[in-house]
Amino acid sequence: MKTTALLFPLYCLLSVPAWAQLAPPNQAGVTMGHVHLAVKDVDAQKVFWTNIMGGKLVKNGPLEMVEFPGVYILFRPSDTATPPEGAILNHFGFVVKDMPGALAKWKANNLKVTPTENPNENFVWAPDGIRIEVFGVPDLPTPIEMNHLHFYASDVSGMQAWYMRILGATPSKRFSVASVSKPRMIETVDVPGVNFSLSESKERLAPTKGRSLDHIGFEVKNLETHVRNLEANGIKFDEPVHQVPNSNIKVAFLTDPWGTRVELTENLPPAHH
Repeated sequence: MKTTALLFPLYCLLSVPAWAQLAPPNQAGVTMGHVHLAVKDVDAQKVFWTNIMGGKLVKNGPLEMVEFPGVYILFRPSDTATPPEGAILNHFGFVVKDMPGALAKWKANNLKVTPTENPNENFVWAPDGIRIEVFGVPDLPTPIEMNHLHFYASDVSGMQAWYMRILGATPSKRFSVASVSKPRMIETVDVPGVNFSLSESKERLAPTKGRSLDHIGFEVKNLETHVRNLEANGIKFDEPVHQVPNSNIKVAFLTDPWGTRVELTENLPPAHH
């Protein structure tokens, strides 16, 4: 099977409309929002995500973040966070328009790059042991775009069902873009702007909290109503809805049954968006 055939269904499903926008929400009012990293050197991360990966530094009230089509990357300083390897959420991924150009830039900046069997796919390593999967889509309308989160789950069907319940996710399948010679299907669920790739793990892996890939976030319309409805159906929250000081951003936290810390937000994108 040709590489483009492996990439095409996932890219078409997840494409977002413009540089400064998250994907339109689903019927539950949910879309991909952000990835939150706990890191030793915030400035080094900003350099990586802006100068190397091409994101744009923006602010919303007290929050500073790097903006990409379909996602924001946020940081908090941590001297104790450990790399994501060994946790339930292993890595996340982007698609890029110019893979040869991206690869040349990574090598010119002496970054660790791990190739795969697919010549159009590579892993690049950010500081703090954060591994990012990147593959090329030459007809991408923007230089780079958010694509997927990759979990290693001890209960794939249970995880699919949980995220369908919490986020209104849609169950799906996709080809592994790394397996060119022996294509295999991965069970997934989709939320606007992101695919959850769910590889099976024979053992229960560590939670995300305390890792450099600390938690993931989803932007929700009418957050308070969404949370009340979930609580009425037995979902427990780690932190109730509250306002981020000096902003109009509302947030709430919960943890999935496998240890992934999840933040729900309202009004995370800067007002000019």
